Amino acid sequence: MKKKHRPPVAVLNQIDFANLYLLIMICPMSKIIGYMVTWTTYGSWLPGDKRGYVRCGETLDGEKEILERSKERQKNDTIRLNKKEKEIVKDTIIKEAERIGQIVEGISVYSNHVHLLLRPNSKSIEDAVSRYKSVSTRALWETGRKGRIWTKRFYKSFCFDENAVIREKAYIARHTD
Repeated sequence: MKKKHRPPVAVLNQIDFANLYLLIMICPMSKIIGYMVTWTTYGSWLPGDKRGYVRCGETLDGEKEILERSKERQKNDTIRLNKKEKEIVKDTIIKEAERIGQIVEGISVYSNHVHLLLRPNSKSIEDAVSRYKSVSTRALWETGRKGRIWTKRFYKSFCFDENAVIREKAYIARHTD
């Protein structure tokens, strides 16, 4: 009996389904020329949040009861970066990107999240984000910040042309803390 090939569940859970549709239906032969990635500080955007949240690839409206349960399960305090810490994160990411040869088209670090617009390089976007989270965490620990800084996951969207890169740059520029 022949087994059907199925991708690992972890891969499917990390895919933004709207972008997956674009990849499969609209742009099957398009080349990715950029990534817009966003990740949050620990505890700053929990399931149930009134801004909405994602579960199993679906964006859901906030629910007070779910938010309260999420807060009860939270193991550490919510992280909010101060002005100095935001600068440390930004500088650390830029230095690491230079070190690995990745072009940063835009970066904004806020008290509760990071927006980063990157050009592809030899590393996968997952590896690059993991690296940026790791080096910035270590840099913050060196200043006395303790514990977990970032959430485990991140959001990514794809840029298939220069207009998309320009739009994402503009978003970063007008998005303020």
